[in-house]
Order: sequence, then structure tokens, then C-alpha cells
Amino acid sequence: MTHDHEPTMLKTLPQQTTHRRSNRAFPLLISIVNYRSADFTIECLRSLEREVKSLPGTRVVVVENASGDDSAERIQGAIDLFSWHEWASLQVAPRNGGFAYGNNFAIRPALYSNHPPDYFLILNPDSIVRPGALTALVNFMDRHPNAGIAGTGLESPSGEPWHIAFRFPNWLSELDGGLRLGIVSKLLSPWSVVRQVPAEPCPTDWVSGACFAVRRQVFETIGLMDEDYFLFYEETDLCLRAKRAGCSCWYVPHSLVRHIGGQSTGYTYDDDAPPQRFPAYRLQSRRRYFVKNYGWLYAAVADVLWIGGFALWRLRRAIQCKPDTDPPYLLWDFIRHSALLNPFAL
Repeated sequence: MTHDHEPTMLKTLPQQTTHRRSNRAFPLLISIVNYRSADFTIECLRSLEREVKSLPGTRVVVVENASGDDSAERIQGAIDLFSWHEWASLQVAPRNGGFAYGNNFAIRPALYSNHPPDYFLILNPDSIVRPGALTALVNFMDRHPNAGIAGTGLESPSGEPWHIAFRFPNWLSELDGGLRLGIVSKLLSPWSVVRQVPAEPCPTDWVSGACFAVRRQVFETIGLMDEDYFLFYEETDLCLRAKRAGCSCWYVPHSLVRHIGGQSTGYTYDDDAPPQRFPAYRLQSRRRYFVKNYGWLYAAVADVLWIGGFALWRLRRAIQCKPDTDPPYLLWDFIRHSALLNPFAL
């Protein structure tokens, strides 16, 4: 359980300009949470080596999130071998508390230090930071002092750009996600979670947790990431809390990161492989997001709409002999972890 407070109004964000950056002792802290992905973490650090030089004083903290393997030894060995210790360090968490827990483990000491950084960057270990990405992101936030959170553009492993950002999940997006009917999806597109965005900066509800920056004052005002999410929805929750506190979230595509995805969880989206069963924590996080932020009744209605839509989709799939690409036991798992059967659980 996180104990960080959540005041309702965001502090006034100070005006900053790029020409002041040279006077900063600590402009940026990058948090990378490793869980059984040492090879990817090391490659991520390698991509950061050239980037940190463009932002003097930048620090990188790798949190070894109780992988139970030799990740700590391998990552520390790489830091020593390549002399990355000037800007990178390894911290070993006592337990695997999830994504939010691991990032808070790195962020909290810096946030409450005597000289906290201006920005915090959450970066997945299975990411490669493209040249100039950090400078572009920090420059953007310097020029937009009301931007509390900013997410980078993403590339697929093959190098294809993903020009997507997100709307907050809602009743209608849950119906659309379950039903999967073209004409309905078109009608409900203004409420769809995934939205196509232009190849230029734009405001959005929330951004991918693969790589995003948070202004220090946001954490100071609303608290750190909610550790009661093990994985999934924690970045959505953070962006919603920030929005309710009065700050905006932006998608910044010219800050570019290549992201592989699923290397820590083992859950990947592969069209050539059989669909995988959803991990329980994904559905539990979904329930927590709706109940915590909108109340049990809203969550229950969202559950009913998804279940009804999904049941109709399964019937239509069978009648039309469409291939079954749904994760195994999805309907049962969804109901089992829904707000309907767990009215007193977040």
C-alpha cells in the first residue's frame, strides 16, 4: 500500500527555459526496473551512454526487482566494465513489488533529497533510446511548463513508428473492446482508448509506460506511483491523478524510443504464436483502476458492458467461423476478477 498523499490542486509549475539547463546540478533521473531481463537492461544502458552526455548531471538508477537470477551481478558487471558508474548505479529491491514499486524505489530517495532532479524518466529495460531523445523530451518540458507528464514516440522492434496515444478507459471503450463490431467501433471511436495521433507533439490523456517523463512538482503534489497496481494501469492512473490536479500530459514523437515489449513479464503480442492467457494481475489492475477512480457502480457497469459485448462477439465469431484469437479462458478470468464478484476489493 502506498502512503503518498494526493492533494487535489497541483502546485504552480515554475517557468523554465533551455538556456538555464547548464546551471542544473541534477536535471534528470532515469529509472529502469529490471526483472529477469539483464541482457535488455544492459543494451538499454548502452543506448543511454551517449544520451547522458548531452544532459550533464543526468543519473540512471537500475532497480533489480528481485529477479531471483543473476541479473544483479550481470548488470553491475556491465556498469563496471564499461565505466558507466559515473552516471549509472544499481539498487537491489528486497522484493518484487511490481512496476510502480520498483520505480518508486528509485524515485523516492532522489525526490526527497536536498537536490532533487527537475524531471524523472520512467524507462522500460526492453527499450533502446534513439539519439537526441532525452534532450528533445527535456527541451519540450522546459518550453511547456504546464506539461506535467510527457511520453516519447515509440518504434516497433522492426523500426516501424507507433503514432499512438491514449484516452482514459471508460464505459463505452469497454463495450467496444468486448463487442469488436466495425460499425459500433466507428461510432464509438471518439471514446476509444487507443487514438491515432499526428507526428508532432499533442496533448493526450495518457501515454505509454514504456518511456515517459514526469516533472518533479507532479510527484511532490500527487504522490508517487500507486504501488497497489502490480503491473498495468499504473501509468494510466498516474496521468489521471495528474490531470485532476491540473496539469497536462503530452505525446512528444520527436523524442523516439524503440520498444520490444513483454520481456520482463513474458506476455507478448505475437501474431504467429498462440494467444496467451491473461495474467491475473492485469485484470486485477483493470478493476482497481475503475473502482478507485470512478467508484464501484461505474466499474460494475463497465464490467457488464464488456461481458455482454464479448459474449456477442464470441457468438458472432462461432457463427461466422472466424479464427479464435482470444486469450484462453478470457471470459471466465474477466468475470472472476471483475468488480461484480469482488465488490469490496480494489
